[in-house]
Amino acid sequence: MEALYFAKNVTSALSVSEAKGVLRLTCRLAGLAVVEYGPGAIKQSLVGQGRADKTQVQEFVRMFLRLPEVPRPDHAADALAAAVCHAHNRWFPERIPATDPG
Repeated sequence: MEALYFAKNVTSALSVSEAKGVLRLTCRLAGLAVVEYGPGAIKQSLVGQGRADKTQVQEFVRMFLRLPEVPRPDHAADALAAAVCHAHNRWFPERIPATDPG
């Protein structure tokens, strides 16, 4: 799961927080662990640069998953990027800080 970071779109903070709460509860009830990665940690893991732009990350996801085009909407690409990050780092959680603002 991507850690919340709101620099520009503060208006969506409440609805995103509510959705994350529901997901956390659902995972907890199912006995599943939840791991959070900050945006910078996801970018670092995928692209090798913590300040990579969104298009670089999306293109990496497309190429890595052998997709014909970049996933849409952007939220889908972000979720896939977090999943790929976790797959890369699941055995080394100490390498990726859980709270990375950017």
